[in-house]
Amino acid sequence: QSQMSKAPVKICITGAAGQIGYALLPHICSGKMFGPDQPVILHLLDLNVEGVQTCLTGVKMELEDAIHPLLKGVVCTGDASTAFTGADFVIMLGAFPRKDGMERKDLLTKNCGIFKEQGELLNTVASKSVKVLVVGNPANTNCLIASECAPNIPKENFSALTRLDHNRALGQLAIKANASLEEVHNSIIWGNHSSTQYPDINHATIKGKPAKEVIDDEAWYTGEFIPCIQKRGAAIIAARKLSSALSAAQAISDHMHDWVLGTPPGKYVSMAVSSTGNKYGVADGLIYSFPVS
Repeated sequence: QSQMSKAPVKICITGAAGQIGYALLPHICSGKMFGPDQPVILHLLDLNVEGVQTCLTGVKMELEDAIHPLLKGVVCTGDASTAFTGADFVIMLGAFPRKDGMERKDLLTKNCGIFKEQGELLNTVASKSVKVLVVGNPANTNCLIASECAPNIPKENFSALTRLDHNRALGQLAIKANASLEEVHNSIIWGNHSSTQYPDINHATIKGKPAKEVIDDEAWYTGEFIPCIQKRGAAIIAARKLSSALSAAQAISDHMHDWVLGTPPGKYVSMAVSSTGNKYGVADGLIYSFPVS
């Protein structure tokens, strides 16, 4: 189908005024995420606060100035019902941030309320085939809550982002092996998008050979590689005083692209998805990162 004949898809981004949203928009509007022939309409949602909505208006101005032919409309709103109405894809960047001195349980309580409300809204106003990606942390938990509150939407239509961890693993393997990125495949992130995740290179390949043969250094793997991937987000915050945005946007783009358009034969990627019915012995009823294709 030509660019003119494909119907536009509606993509809602929550927390759209933040730095990840800003970095993500070019991936969507250029066709990198959904393909070079797929027109898009953006629904940008963020807090219904004057300063935040003014910022969103500025983002809309920039989108107008960037003259992307695939972009067929932009809606900026502080109302979740408006943002989710008819959405084909929802990318949930918005979550309550962890503040200094805040216990993890306090963060969970705050986000439980947000994702319960948004899940219930998705259930009533979004497209019934909507695909939802949760990025805002704690992503696995937030995704599970939204999914549980949206019984009309299939469980397999909800996922949480572990592609950033997956990409970080590929990047570090390429650097260590002095290989190009397209020669490194099939690392796996198991579990949670947090420091408890398990980055696994037992099935990874570099230049067509097992990664553990190419990098024959178990001490590096356990002592440097695994902690580096587990703590990479914190290291970036320490260096930039801001969380990952450029790399997070790339990972979101990769995740959505592969989810919608598929992975090449023989290649798998990491996504946190419903664990129910999995073949790896992980308990049912979780959102857990697995290798997927």
